[in-house]
Amino acid sequence: MNEKMKSILHGVKVLDLSRVMAGPLCTQWLADLGATVYKIERPGVGDDMRHILPQLPGASGSGGPTSTSYAALNRGKKSITIDISTEAGQAIIRKLALRCEILVENYKAGDLARYGLDYGSLRPTHADLIYCSITGYGQDGPLAARPGYDPVFQAISGMMSTCGVPDGQPGAGPQRTTVPFTDVMTGMVATTAVLAALLHQRGGHGGQHIDLALIDVAMAAMMPYAQTYLSTGKVTGRSGNTSVLFAPSNCYTCAGGRFILVQVGNDLQWTRLCAALGRDDWKQDARFASNPERLKHSAELNGMLNAALSHWDLHALATLLGDAGVACAPVNSIAEAFEHPQVQHRQIRIEVDDPVHGKLPMVRSPLRYSETPVIHGVLPQLGQHTDEVLQQELQMDSADIGVLRGQGVV
Repeated sequence: MNEKMKSILHGVKVLDLSRVMAGPLCTQWLADLGATVYKIERPGVGDDMRHILPQLPGASGSGGPTSTSYAALNRGKKSITIDISTEAGQAIIRKLALRCEILVENYKAGDLARYGLDYGSLRPTHADLIYCSITGYGQDGPLAARPGYDPVFQAISGMMSTCGVPDGQPGAGPQRTTVPFTDVMTGMVATTAVLAALLHQRGGHGGQHIDLALIDVAMAAMMPYAQTYLSTGKVTGRSGNTSVLFAPSNCYTCAGGRFILVQVGNDLQWTRLCAALGRDDWKQDARFASNPERLKHSAELNGMLNAALSHWDLHALATLLGDAGVACAPVNSIAEAFEHPQVQHRQIRIEVDDPVHGKLPMVRSPLRYSETPVIHGVLPQLGQHTDEVLQQELQMDSADIGVLRGQGVV
């Protein structure tokens, strides 16, 4: 590869002790950017995400069937099986850590200290190590030892209290997002934190410990509403598909039972909407003359829009309003999303030539650079790279590895 075209993280090595979602998403993005990621998995079992349903169709690798969730989070990594509960396994991890600049883990706070694999244990021999710990509640505090999962933090942070149908309407009550929002955001934040720490380290300032907690990320995601509360004492409640800031903004039923989302965030958008629909009477109505007035009369406005839009074909309406400069879109299913013309233009659906699964469709990385490529690697089979990495990084021979395998260490 031409020197100019090397990926951004070419030559960077990452030791991945994470499982499930937030940590693996972070390390997958690092792999997409060209880092060599050594994913440590349990011998014979692997990451828990390998085995959940649904699984990839077709052939199975040497480690058995692979789930679609594992495929979404672990491309481009090297899988190494090591039992870190054994002294021999712990010794291997310590040696591999010395060969890496970054370590990412998401064990419960204090768990890795039992094995001498926490940051405090590794730092004396590796002052440049960037050690990112991802936990539910952080490294300290009254709940630090508890396990935590995405829906828990949607609840704790108040996120669920802002999602769902408002009180007094059918189906009222808080709801969580089906998308594991806190996990995904934590993976993204972890990537940012690691890259910033790498920049700091490359400046000659050494490594450091990153204490990243899902509870922190969930609270940070609530920033607009959290700041409103901190500044005014006002608690934002549920508004369904409407907006507490702009009107009109809602899902409206069109012909065929579909919906279209209209977000009219300023008076210019409102003027465009009225013009496109031929409703000059709405534009002249004093109740709708400004966004504050439209918010006051949002119930009447939504009723009028539902009546006016109910006879429109969904896609004809989306085209009409979109061409008029009104922010709107059909509410797609996941299948329909991949048929969206802009999604197709951006080639968000890609195919990776996987040696086990053949042409494997995947979601393209959202990272795009003009000068350096993003790499969409293949899925590692469980333990596929164990011998290769132990031989190359630790100069172990086949006989030594065979002994460790017989002992269940690798």
